[in-house]
Amino acid sequence: VQLQASGGGLVQAGGSLRLSCAVSGRTFSSGTVSWFRQAPGKEREFVAGIRGGSTKYYADSIKGRFTTSRDNAKNTMYLQMDSLKPEDTAVYYCAAGSPISSTRSSPEAYNSWGQGTQVTVSS
Repeated sequence: VQLQASGGGLVQAGGSLRLSCAVSGRTFSSGTVSWFRQAPGKEREFVAGIRGGSTKYYADSIKGRFTTSRDNAKNTMYLQMDSLKPEDTAVYYCAAGSPISSTRSSPEAYNSWGQGTQVTVSS
């Protein structure tokens, strides 16, 4: 499985960005594809994910502001980020795996990772 994240950049607080994750080697109906982020000096944290191609999960910290979706025809997953805050600044990664429900937010449960894309939100 190969994943490639893109779409990061510099945006002012309150602005929006849309990240893309192109997935090859698996379909969304198999396993889970998720977004994680890692800020400098902090651990990698779960942001949002889609399991089995349709069930969506979100971290409490971004609920109501971020939306994840997928395009089956393009085998691409998206993360629409609105109302961005400076604390959203991080490298964002997409990852694929087959975690069980209790581990879906754990980076260790995913065995394939994209290269990451930098998101910087200025105040």
